[in-house]
Amino acid sequence: MSRRSATGHSQSSIDLTITLDAALKSIKADPGQIEQVIMNLAVNARDAMPKGGELSIQTANCVLEGTDNRQVLLVLTDTGAGMDVPTQARIFEPFFTTKGPGEGTGLGLATVYGIVEQSGGRIGVESQLGRGSSFKIHFPAVDGASDLTAQPLPAQHSHGCETLLVVEDEDSVRKLVCGVLEHSGYTVLMARNGSEALLLCEKYADRIDLLITDMVMPSMNGTELADRLSAIRRDIKVLFISGYSDNAIAKHGHLAPDTVFLQKPFQPNELTRRVREMLDSQNRLR
Repeated sequence: MSRRSATGHSQSSIDLTITLDAALKSIKADPGQIEQVIMNLAVNARDAMPKGGELSIQTANCVLEGTDNRQVLLVLTDTGAGMDVPTQARIFEPFFTTKGPGEGTGLGLATVYGIVEQSGGRIGVESQLGRGSSFKIHFPAVDGASDLTAQPLPAQHSHGCETLLVVEDEDSVRKLVCGVLEHSGYTVLMARNGSEALLLCEKYADRIDLLITDMVMPSMNGTELADRLSAIRRDIKVLFISGYSDNAIAKHGHLAPDTVFLQKPFQPNELTRRVREMLDSQNRLR
């Protein structure tokens, strides 16, 4: 089945072609998440074609070469600006973006990657500067319709309603981390440094369940902040994040054996999963 339409964007048009296999096999995945994958890739393609162009979406059954593994293939191809090889190597990294300040979060393709991996699939990209990009996603095919009710995917466990404090001195990272957590339902407080975090905690009367803090910050590092906060909020859990390895950050503060540490860059679903695990562990101890 194929259909063609046009959509307007900034006074330019993008021709959309959709070609679907009428006998497409089933896959085991969350429908809402697959919609998000398609939407994120389509928006990414649109932004790569500011003067208009063509976007095609295709599905097909296939078998991996040299195997008998049946796959369902989803392909989105655009005629946009394309990417060089170094950019292609980084596009699925969280917080990486080629867009200007305020124009992109750097989470769109990272989210796509996380959903595809979580669903047992794999994603790749073929691109050339000035010649567009093609994202190809392979999902394992399953027999019959996937019974999502009887066998729910493990993914949607990362939401919550607790209150979190995020302390990060890099503005873009702080805003993105807070955005991911707020999207997952949490109440999020944010601070740019340790002093600001301590002042916020003095004024905030309600419970704060988890501190998420960068390890290496000016004036007061993450371990110093955690020690001071733990003295006034004894039930608070602490998740340390850093772009440095755990060995490299040892000189910035002693890491206790039970320290929970998440190294940047991390996938959004990895962050929310780790947060949920820590909060659930805390709830079991009450």
